[in-house]
Amino acid sequence: MAVKPPFTDVDINTQDSGFYEGYSLPIALISKISMVVLVLWALIWPLGAGTALSSWNATLLNGFNGFYVIATGCFAVFLFAVALIPSTGKRILGQPGDTPEFSNFSWFAMMFGAGLGVGLMTFATAEPVGLWGSNPLTVAGDVAPNTEEALTGAYRYTFAHYGFHAWAIYVVTGLSLAYYAYTRGMPLTIRSALTPLIGKWANSPLGHLIDVLGVVATILGVSVTIGFGVAQFVDGVYSVTGMAWLQDTSGDAPAPSTIGLLVALFIIMSLSIISAVSGVGRGVKYLSNLNLVLSVILLLTFVIFGSFLFAMTTYATAFADYVFNFLSLSFGAHSTQDMATFTAALPEAAAALSAEDLSALYASASGNPWGSFASFSEGAPAAAQGLGEETLTAIYAAGTEGRLFAWQAGWTTFYWAWWIAFSPFVGLFLARISRGRTVREFVLGAVIAPSLVCWAWMTILGGTAIDLELSGAADGAIIAASNSAKLFVTMEAMLPDALYGILVVMCVILIMTFLVTSADSGILVMNTIMSGGAEETGVFHRIIWGVIMMLLIGTLLVAGGGGLSALQNAMIIGALPFCIIMVGMMLSLAKAMWNDHRRDKAGVAVDTSQAQPAE
Repeated sequence: MAVKPPFTDVDINTQDSGFYEGYSLPIALISKISMVVLVLWALIWPLGAGTALSSWNATLLNGFNGFYVIATGCFAVFLFAVALIPSTGKRILGQPGDTPEFSNFSWFAMMFGAGLGVGLMTFATAEPVGLWGSNPLTVAGDVAPNTEEALTGAYRYTFAHYGFHAWAIYVVTGLSLAYYAYTRGMPLTIRSALTPLIGKWANSPLGHLIDVLGVVATILGVSVTIGFGVAQFVDGVYSVTGMAWLQDTSGDAPAPSTIGLLVALFIIMSLSIISAVSGVGRGVKYLSNLNLVLSVILLLTFVIFGSFLFAMTTYATAFADYVFNFLSLSFGAHSTQDMATFTAALPEAAAALSAEDLSALYASASGNPWGSFASFSEGAPAAAQGLGEETLTAIYAAGTEGRLFAWQAGWTTFYWAWWIAFSPFVGLFLARISRGRTVREFVLGAVIAPSLVCWAWMTILGGTAIDLELSGAADGAIIAASNSAKLFVTMEAMLPDALYGILVVMCVILIMTFLVTSADSGILVMNTIMSGGAEETGVFHRIIWGVIMMLLIGTLLVAGGGGLSALQNAMIIGALPFCIIMVGMMLSLAKAMWNDHRRDKAGVAVDTSQAQPAE
């Protein structure tokens, strides 16, 4: 059967004049209105907004946790498959004979910059240390938290959250955008990546909806990243200045105060907006170079003063463990555990307990993945404690599946949603720098190389923090610190006072430049999608989106009681529709590559002589 020519006639109507000149009016207005409504809701009813977002998020995770996990696993397996299959792997992202625009070094350096963002500054220590205390092996009771035995689980999931699976999310979006833009001359926007499935419907309101969901996902993903970065920025400034109003000491560990977060957010977003207005945004490349230099200095500091041998040993064993468990990490989704299932798994000795006691045991054994058997035993009803430790152990074991689900939904699925929400931003960037490369180069280069760099950060910085705790040098200070403060507490335990003071100032500058470039670049990507793929967009619209983003982050910080919970909940909810779109992208790309292979075999040429991303 003859293969029809691919559908490439994506026509995104943009305004010829007026305020929205060069923009698609439906995409711009719907995106803007939806975000403004969210801002007003969180501003006027902060408590209600925070509660509602938390409730919706819990309901969503109960139904879609497995979808997030399995979809991410499919992305990784699909990409390695298309890279290794000869007919797809050798296909060029461009016209036949095109060569890469950037050298391999520059290409890797830019991907390094994309991967080594402000989120990695926060989690290079916080992720391994947090997982050392809570991971599926400790949740199941197989090993004790914060011990040498817990290192295996800690780095297995650290490598998963920042490795091949994570980067596969970015690359599915980036490869899809690059494939259609550079081989078929289609607009560099989200709807183009779904044309093999939706065809002419890409020019309908459905196409507008797809692009709007890309904008919404981007702004929520960038907002969460900025939220984490601002919190660490506040901790850094506090370490330098000691200004008490920057910290809230009412909780278990000191954390950035709400007023401190809002002031820092205003400073960071104002700098981003000034960058957009003045044209300094063109200097983002120079800021990125500064980021790279400062990042290398920070890494070398940990290599020299930290636990480098411990880190490298951990890197090797963790990599082997990650590869060995790759498939289970890809498709091992846990499900919710209801009361009936929990009760049926209880030992006979627990049958005499009252309904009230059983309900309390269920909530603790099945619904709390952050505790331990010791805390479960201490908090158990008196009647249950009277049954003896062996029965309590069996009751705790009966809730294992529920705890594993709660842990996965609260940790792994949060990461997948975060990476998915961020994928229009990074995917578009990867597409722009990868013209002329083969599919195999793009996949292996953009999945493997950044993962190796992320893992180095996690093992060198995080491994040093864990080694300081294992040796007793940190005396529990790193474990007790908030996520945003763990890096600074680690450096304080590792470095002489004078050098520590210098490095903290450098880290504050590094975090600030990361935040400014992330916000500025995120605003650019949103405007690119709303303008139908155009690279040059209106400066005034960048200002508006900068203000909207600042208000969104600020109001959701207030709605979350000064924490990031409301912002994270909104992001997970907003990422779900885009995750569905990404599954469609993957299926569309598989169909497009298969049909292009059939055309090649049949000698049917597709005219790509003028293939450039349409604007």
